[in-house]
Amino acid sequence: MQTNIEEQSQQKLAVLIDADNTQGSIVEGLLAEVAKYGIASVKRIYGDWTSPNLRSWKEVLLEHSIIPIQQFGYTSGKNATDSAMIIDAMDLLYTERFDGFCIVSSDSDFTRLAARIREEGLTVYGFGEKKTPRAFVSACDKFIYTEILREDAEEVHSTKKSGGELKRDSKLVNLLRTAVEDSADDSGWAYLGNVGQNIAKKMPDFDSRNYGFKKLGELMEATTLFEKDTRTIKNAPGELLYFRDKRKKN
Repeated sequence: MQTNIEEQSQQKLAVLIDADNTQGSIVEGLLAEVAKYGIASVKRIYGDWTSPNLRSWKEVLLEHSIIPIQQFGYTSGKNATDSAMIIDAMDLLYTERFDGFCIVSSDSDFTRLAARIREEGLTVYGFGEKKTPRAFVSACDKFIYTEILREDAEEVHSTKKSGGELKRDSKLVNLLRTAVEDSADDSGWAYLGNVGQNIAKKMPDFDSRNYGFKKLGELMEATTLFEKDTRTIKNAPGELLYFRDKRKKN
């Protein structure tokens, strides 16, 4: 279990940012989030840097060692930035030097790119605003909404939903209960890590922070729908959390 965590943290990732569809205020949160999944071996951002619209990005590129790629918008109504980013992504893919890609955009034009990268067996992490089309979200292994990465995200998401609100969210309740059931042993107990993986497969954009909770375990506890068991296993780091649906009979 520890080996898997270490291997994931050492994955080489290519981070490609669509500046036209992303705000510079997310950069610190974005890179911190990327660091959870691996090492950002390549960090590139695409846009027309002669445009004043990208001013928010210019101030942070040097500080975070993000390489700007210039793409002039020669034709009105055509997104040359997307094309340049897709071509670069395919070039990087064929080098076979990466374990995954982070595609930062709210544009559905990257749906096929995400699917193509996954066809090669690499992991795709998508980052975009909540307006991102569902097709792109579903094409990623995991999708993180950038609203929770903004500099003011802590203040925006400081209000946690109550247990009553969570239990009235039938979609959330069904998702959690199904994930626990699918991950459980014969006694009904499910390891939290497996529950999280199960949820990600069903809903790439699920994130406990969208409900005001930093961790999945905290969210599950808040619903009051599950029993929690803390276990210590030999040779395992720290304590492991297990959950069981309270409807499960002993």
